[in-house]
Amino acid sequence: MVNYRRSRIPGGIFFFTVNLLDRRSDLLVQKIDILRDVVRKVRHERPFHIDAWVVLPDHLHCVWTLPSGDADYASRWQNIKKMFSRQIPAIESLSEKPVRSNGRGIWQPRYWEHTIRDERDYEVHVDYCHINPLKHGLVTTVRDWPFSSFHRYVQEGVYTADWAGTVPDLQAGERM
Repeated sequence: MVNYRRSRIPGGIFFFTVNLLDRRSDLLVQKIDILRDVVRKVRHERPFHIDAWVVLPDHLHCVWTLPSGDADYASRWQNIKKMFSRQIPAIESLSEKPVRSNGRGIWQPRYWEHTIRDERDYEVHVDYCHINPLKHGLVTTVRDWPFSSFHRYVQEGVYTADWAGTVPDLQAGERM
């Protein structure tokens, strides 16, 4: 069995990718209000700063900064997944694995995390969050995706509203 090792840096900045078990699902955008409420509740109980976030139909990406002295993002993700799952009607078909582990079969069991190393790494991962809906062909411009912290970055003057161009620009390799 693989021995997963997660980086534990108190007060660290981390990039995450969290997927639904059914990658054809659009549950996250269907139930975006529930997801937002759950994240709000978890942040109230165990604070963290959301640097960037994008929710796509079947997965999400985000960058978090944990409080000084706190390296426990795992319990936060566990609570987000658990609370979200409990508020969704049990209509999904359960695969054999979640049934054995008494799970709901909504989320993939693990998630991918990356420790942000420096400012450039931070910028790359924040940009990755924001360009993801364009990359997946969900929109023709980044500003058209409603479930993203991109709009906050535009309001703060970090990005222009036309940042990253359009799908034809992306296909031509003109990203920024």
